[in-house]
Amino acid sequence: MKPPLPLWAALIVAAGAGAVLDGGFPDRAIWLLAIVGVGLVLVTLIGRRLSSAALVGFVAGLSFYLTHIQWASLFLGPLPMTALAVLQSLFFAAGAVVITAAYRWVPRAFPSALGRVILVPVIVSGLWTAREAWSSVWPYGGFAWGRIGLSQAEGPLAPLFGWVGISGMTFLLVLVAAVTVEAVRATDLPKLSRIAAPVGISAALLVVPFFPVSVTGDMTVAAVQGNGKAGYFDNSSADDLLRAQFDATEPLFGSDVDVVVWPEGTTFRDPLADPYTTSVFDFVSEEMDAPLIAQGVSERDGSYYNTAVLWKAGEGALDYYDKKHPVPFGEYVPDREFWRPFAPDLIDLIQREYTPGTTDPVIDVDGVIAGINICFDIVDDQILTESVEEGAQIIFASSNNADFGRTDESVQQLAIARVRALELGRTVVNISTVGISAMIAPDGTTIAELPWYEPGAMVESVPLSETITPAVAAGRQIEWFVSALGIAGLLGAWFARTKRPRSR
Repeated sequence: MKPPLPLWAALIVAAGAGAVLDGGFPDRAIWLLAIVGVGLVLVTLIGRRLSSAALVGFVAGLSFYLTHIQWASLFLGPLPMTALAVLQSLFFAAGAVVITAAYRWVPRAFPSALGRVILVPVIVSGLWTAREAWSSVWPYGGFAWGRIGLSQAEGPLAPLFGWVGISGMTFLLVLVAAVTVEAVRATDLPKLSRIAAPVGISAALLVVPFFPVSVTGDMTVAAVQGNGKAGYFDNSSADDLLRAQFDATEPLFGSDVDVVVWPEGTTFRDPLADPYTTSVFDFVSEEMDAPLIAQGVSERDGSYYNTAVLWKAGEGALDYYDKKHPVPFGEYVPDREFWRPFAPDLIDLIQREYTPGTTDPVIDVDGVIAGINICFDIVDDQILTESVEEGAQIIFASSNNADFGRTDESVQQLAIARVRALELGRTVVNISTVGISAMIAPDGTTIAELPWYEPGAMVESVPLSETITPAVAAGRQIEWFVSALGIAGLLGAWFARTKRPRSR
């Protein structure tokens, strides 16, 4: 098979494709660009040798990640950010190799029109999804940021999240791109047939309705953005952060609410043991006549945890949640002795080693079960799905975005929160130290929002639900199924190809 692009042209297109892919995500959020970007990447891989496919895939991945996570350089610096982008690009390159193999082997094993226009795209889409699934969990818990499915938070395909989840969305987006590419290439087929496949699949996806979510009640939530100087290099004291949150909450004293929610970065003290911190929690809960959910750094048995605590005046800590997915090289350093020689100044900055939590991801707020997660937790499919499986009627997602300024990080995280609302069929209260904070309804609409770097509060009655969406019911089985389709299809094509008698 001759590649449609020479290698030099493929490298140029791959470099541009990464930037196009990023355009599908916030802050541009031009949803169609995600599909276009995938299509451009696929074109560069068709007919390549496996070695050159790895190179082209690496270039496309590097172009995408250097653009998509450039915000990481504000906190980590350019060297660690580039290292993370390179690591993810190596996964991208590995995915490119197997996709190129599929383009070589599947048409030979299944040379029919159906095999070329449908089977090839299905296998390619499954392999792309498998690569995302792999890099999302390994190494050190993986890096799930930047999955193609996350680009569709506000696009016309958003209703699909409740049916198929994030990995299912990735599979379908790549499928549309791959079918379109094959339809353009299949010049020997009737024109109507070539148009029918991509148009038919796209039309079918666009008419899928939102999964119906039943409202079982409501909860009045006060979510407070204190705008404290919570960045790693702000040199604020724990009491400065606590004062910022208190000052932003004080105007609400006496309001009729069911719960007060503060973000990650409430304090750097132990919210379960520090007398001053607990006295502030007690006072706020008493003045609001409602439980308070706030966060700090707890120490137990010699280990440190990023902890959210449910506090009620006169009763103290009723429950707590320890962050399950602390950020490697941000909140702890895995294999510190190995990595320190590469960047000693950076590694030595991270002195406190957060331990992954083992608590369940739900808390009982006066009879309402709330799912709870902290910052990077929100990209972990398992944590969010488990919270609903354990009865969560609403999701509280807190974060500290102070290290990333006015970059795309905050709006990308807000988009992920919106995806979770759609996927889980739950209201998501996304509260940040410095913004952007928002309350998002189960249909993805914004109930309330706070801008960047302004103290304030959102006080709203938000819907509760106990509906189990298909995405939650299936869980990661969707990801496993479509990944298995790609892997099994590739292996089947290789086996059929090797067994096919050679023509003389």
